[in-house]
Amino acid sequence: MTFLPFICLGAGFLVGVRDPGEKILKITDTIVNTALVVLMLTIGMNVGINKTVIINLGTIGFNCLVICLLAVGFSILLIVILEKTVLPLEKLQTKHFVGEIDKNNSSIFSQNEEKKTSPLIWIMPASIIAGAIFGYSFMPESGQTVLDSMLRVALIILYTGVGVSLGSNRKVFQYIKQMGWRVLYISAAILAGSLAGGFIAGLLLDISFPVSVMSAGGMSYYSLTGAYMTQACGIEAGTYGFIVNVMREFFTVLFLPLLVRISKGGPIAGGAAGNMDTMLVPVTKTVGAELGLVALITGVILTLIVPFLLPLLNHIL
Repeated sequence: MTFLPFICLGAGFLVGVRDPGEKILKITDTIVNTALVVLMLTIGMNVGINKTVIINLGTIGFNCLVICLLAVGFSILLIVILEKTVLPLEKLQTKHFVGEIDKNNSSIFSQNEEKKTSPLIWIMPASIIAGAIFGYSFMPESGQTVLDSMLRVALIILYTGVGVSLGSNRKVFQYIKQMGWRVLYISAAILAGSLAGGFIAGLLLDISFPVSVMSAGGMSYYSLTGAYMTQACGIEAGTYGFIVNVMREFFTVLFLPLLVRISKGGPIAGGAAGNMDTMLVPVTKTVGAELGLVALITGVILTLIVPFLLPLLNHIL
């Protein structure tokens, strides 16, 4: 899956650039929304089918919840400070896009289309909960292969849809051009906030800093974080790494309506590294196409950082 997202984005972009027309965009929107619900159900079933995660929720779940919420909370706090000082995302967004987007060539991820009216904002977290219940109650562990295939297909559709959106609304790149290198500040704020949240969680919960800080430092990259922490620190630490970052994706989707009210960058801060894959479309649906591209760039940067960050944290803590 390393290059597949970029291939799908590129293919979708080429379709969007050719101005396929409103009818095609609406059909694409329907397909993307369906794939998005499937993706949320699949994420939920992945949680439910993993009996280790479910069993440990009663013993270490509270600790994981605290680590997760503090990591997300401090990430959002730093993003809010960033927006109030050097990077006013909403102001830049309004300046560039009000009156500029052709209403007859609506983006499938148009902020105006989704604002306050789309049921998806509530269907997404409900789908994760339903998927988790179904996975735990009915799915055998052998169903993991099917879930992996569902996840892969849904992501292919969603990435292609994002590409179509960007291609049909090319003014989003003007937004990135104006931001310039300041877009890196967003990644830095999310990273610093996550580590700060993990450190404070370690103090409050009286658990080892390698466990709390590395878990928070995974920034929703749950597969790599869980695997690395299991190898480096043992199965209990690995469970922390997995659950904390699964929770980060879950609560980001669950609280998207609240996060976007707090800050335009709030959903991006919550999604963190997940903005490169599973969180990209939910976040884009919430903040609009222009900030969706910012989310993607942020997700790519953080995803590249995590594999180097975890061994570094394990060495110095």
